[in-house]
Amino acid sequence: MNVENLELTQEWDKVFPKSNKVDHQKITFHNRYGITLAADMYTPKNAAGKLSAIAVSGPFGAVKEQSSGLYAQTMAEFGFLTIAFDPSFTGESGGSPRYVASPDINTEDFCAAVDFLSVQENVDPDRIGIIGICGWGGMAVNAAAMDTRIKATAAMTMYDMARVNANGYFDSENTADARYAKKQAMNIQRTEDYKNGSYALAGGVVDPLPEDAPQFVKDYHSYYKTRRGYHPRSLNSGSGWNVTSSLPFINMPILQYSSEIRSAVLLVHGEKAHSRYFSEGAYEKLTGDNKELMIIPGANHVDLYDSPTAIPFEKLKSFLRNILNERTDFSLSAVSDCIAALQLL
Repeated sequence: MNVENLELTQEWDKVFPKSNKVDHQKITFHNRYGITLAADMYTPKNAAGKLSAIAVSGPFGAVKEQSSGLYAQTMAEFGFLTIAFDPSFTGESGGSPRYVASPDINTEDFCAAVDFLSVQENVDPDRIGIIGICGWGGMAVNAAAMDTRIKATAAMTMYDMARVNANGYFDSENTADARYAKKQAMNIQRTEDYKNGSYALAGGVVDPLPEDAPQFVKDYHSYYKTRRGYHPRSLNSGSGWNVTSSLPFINMPILQYSSEIRSAVLLVHGEKAHSRYFSEGAYEKLTGDNKELMIIPGANHVDLYDSPTAIPFEKLKSFLRNILNERTDFSLSAVSDCIAALQLL
C-alpha cells in the first residue's frame, strides 16, 4: 500500500496545556481507503502491561488540537492509552480533495483507529473504546453498530449529521420538497466545481458575529473564533467544509442499525444545548440494558467541548473502566476447558 507522506507539526500547538502525567507523540495510521490519518497518542507515564485504549475524534469541523485532544489527554491521565485523530481530508490527515465529509469514510476512520490500536504491543485488543464529539458522536455510534471490536462508545454533545442535513434543525425541513431544493442547489454547485477545477467552501463559523445571531451560533463563535478554541487548521475556525459535503448525508441515515449495537453506549448532552434532541433520538433507538443517556444541568452544546465543570470526566472514567477492564476474551470453549480441568483435581 502506498502511504501518504504527511508533514506533522512536532511542536505543542494545542489549545489546551500539556500534561506532565502522560507521554505524547505523533503517529499515523491508514484506513481501508488508503488514506493516511494523523493522530496524537497519549500514554500514561510509567505505564506497564497491556492497556485499555480509546480513540477520540470531533467535533465536526474541528481538529485534534482542540476538543478531542483535551479528551484524549485527560483519559490518558486516568490510565488509558489514547489517540486523538484528524478525520480524513482534514487537519494534518491525508486525503484529497480537502475539506470533504463522508458518512462512510468518516465512520471508517474510527474503525481504522481501532485497527491501529488493536496491533499495538501495549494495548489489549479486547479492551478498546471510542469517544466521538459533536458530529463525530454520531459517527462513533455508527461505527459501534458495524465494528464488533468496539467494546464501549461515548458520544458527547452528539450531532446526527444525516438527520440535520436531511431534515434541517429540529426537523423543520423534513419534506421531500425541502430536500429536493437542497439537492438541486448542491448539484448545481457540483457542476460549477467541476467547471472551475476547485471546490467551493461553505465558510466556517460566522465572523464577525451578527448581533441577532442565534444563541448556539454565539456559542460556536465563543469557541472557534476566540483564544479559547481557535486553531488555524480547524475548518470551523477557518473557511469550512466543501459546499457539496452535505449531499451524501441527506441520502444515508448513519444510525440505521444503531438498535443492533450490543456493546455499551453512553450518550452525554447539555441540558440547554440546541442539539440535545439528537442524543435523545439516538437513545430511543438503542436497545439493551447497557445504554445510558446523561444530561448535564445548565450546559450548552460547546460546554462539552472544553469546560472542566461541564464535561463529566469522572463519569467517562468509571464508564470506560467498568466496561474495558472487564475480561472480554473468555470463549465458551475456554470456560469448558476450565471446568474440565477443575474436575480433574
